[in-house]
Formats: sequence, C-alpha cells, structure tokens
Amino acid sequence: MTLGEILALLGGGLTAGAVNSIAGGGSLITFPLLVALGLPGVAANVSNALSVAPGYAAGAVGSRPDLTGQGRRILSIVPTIVIGALGGSSLLLFTPRGVFDIVVPFLLLLAAAMMAFQNKLRALAGHPRDKTPRAVTLQVQVAVFLCGLYGGYFNAAMGLLLIAALSLVLDEPLRRISALKNVFSAVVGVTTVLTYSLFGPVNWAVVAVLAPATMVGGFFGAKIARHLPSEVLRWTIVVFAVSVAVVLFVT
Repeated sequence: MTLGEILALLGGGLTAGAVNSIAGGGSLITFPLLVALGLPGVAANVSNALSVAPGYAAGAVGSRPDLTGQGRRILSIVPTIVIGALGGSSLLLFTPRGVFDIVVPFLLLLAAAMMAFQNKLRALAGHPRDKTPRAVTLQVQVAVFLCGLYGGYFNAAMGLLLIAALSLVLDEPLRRISALKNVFSAVVGVTTVLTYSLFGPVNWAVVAVLAPATMVGGFFGAKIARHLPSEVLRWTIVVFAVSVAVVLFVT
C-alpha cells in the first residue's frame, strides 16, 4: 500500500465517520474509494463494513446524552436487528451482487423521499402518538429488521434508511432518532464483523488504516449532530441521499 493510498483512506475514513454520525451514509464515501483503489466489489464491501463498524460505535458513544431514557427500547430491538444483519450477511456471501447494484439507487431515493415528506407520510400512516404502544412496537421491529437485512448485505446508506424509517414510527426529536441510529448501526457493525471475519474476503491492511479514522470521525460527527437543528439535519440527509443516488445512477 502506497503513502498516497494510506492518506486517501485516512481522509475518506474521517469524512465517512463524521457523515455516518450526522446523517448516515458514510459508507457511500469509503466503498467507492476502495473500489477505486482496486479492490473487487465483494472484497471492498466486506472490508468497508469491517472498517466503518468502529466508527458506528464511536458515534454511539458520542451521542450518549440523546440516548437517555431509551435503554429499554434499545434492548428490545437489538435481537431483531441482529437477526436481520445475519440474514443480510448471508445473502451477500451466497448470492450475486449485480442485482443489488441496480436496486441501491432506488433505495436511496426512497430514504430521501421518506425524510423529505415525513410529515405528509405521517398524516397518511398516522402519527405515532395516535397509535397504540403495541402497534408502534411492531412497526419499529419491522423497520429495524429490514434495515438490518439491508445493512448486513450492503452497509452503505443503512443509517439513512434507519433514520427515515424510525422517523415515521417514533414520536421523538430527530437528534434522539439519530442517536438510536448510531446504536443500531453499531450492532449491525459488530454482527458483520463477526460474520465477515470468519467467512468474507477481508483486506486486513485496508481495515487497519480505515477503521481508526472512522472512529475519530464518528465521535466528533456525533457531537456536531447534537447541535444541528432538526430541519437542518433532516435536509442534510435528504440532499446527501439524493446526491449519492444520482452518482450511482450515472456510474
């Protein structure tokens, strides 16, 4: 690995870690970078998933104040997202990746639309405060399972989807939902680390350089996210998701 490649990985990791904590989707910076550096698609995907996992954990630590009072909710959801992540990891290792390459831009646009039209969608689906606790719990479980499935298969933009989905089913400020997203992303990260370490084509040199950078970026990104107004944070997510989707469409 050359000095230029190491510097590129460090810069990409810092940026991706911060973006993950603020808006989600930081893997859409590091995954194309790894492909550009010459890694095959699956190896880049697997190595990227392992590299950004510490950044998710750092983001969760950095957003601890916004997790106050959410401990019971987190404990009830963790098993569901672990099962989803295991299913997604298995899909990645045993199925062709080509089909998902076509689907990814559409998923990003869906996440952006869910965030942009959040209030209108809530009016159609019903505001969380108007639903029974059992209905809200069921909706949250389904949402995190599907996001875990996605994250286990193709980690990039999982945070975007988590924020979009949880914003529809939880009556919480966006900064608290973003903090939840950091925790659930960390859980998916740990699950994929265990799975890919055993069965995936990991490039450990890349992980050794990229992982520490995502940790630093993730911690400070979470600090920034806590001080962003909800509307600024929401539209940051929307613009980023649409931008990346357009790039994926044209490439």
